[in-house]
Amino acid sequence: MSISFARRVAAALSLAVLIAPAAHAGDVTFQIKNSHPNAMRLELYSQDRDYVWPGNGKDFYLDVGETKQLPISCNEGEKICYGAWVDGDEETYWGVGPNNKEPCEDCCYTCSGGQTEEIDLQE
Repeated sequence: MSISFARRVAAALSLAVLIAPAAHAGDVTFQIKNSHPNAMRLELYSQDRDYVWPGNGKDFYLDVGETKQLPISCNEGEKICYGAWVDGDEETYWGVGPNNKEPCEDCCYTCSGGQTEEIDLQE
């Protein structure tokens, strides 16, 4: 193989890598308020890939009356739903519930930067 041919192949591959679509990273901040009389746990679930925030078997904890800002990095355009439940009672839940098992309306957001409106989880 000649050196000029190898250079042309390398240039073509480099160009292909630059043109190939890539998942663009985005950031969104979920604002969650616990207005329930009990502490709660919460996770954020991607609906487009197998990914959970905060992940690694952990969850977010919100004490009674607490409001938290939960900034996450996600793929631009990715659909993310929240699932929350009373600490120690997975039968009392909001959104998609624990482990992303329940259907929901109005509990999903698109990763497009910025922040959600305050999500007030009540009795």
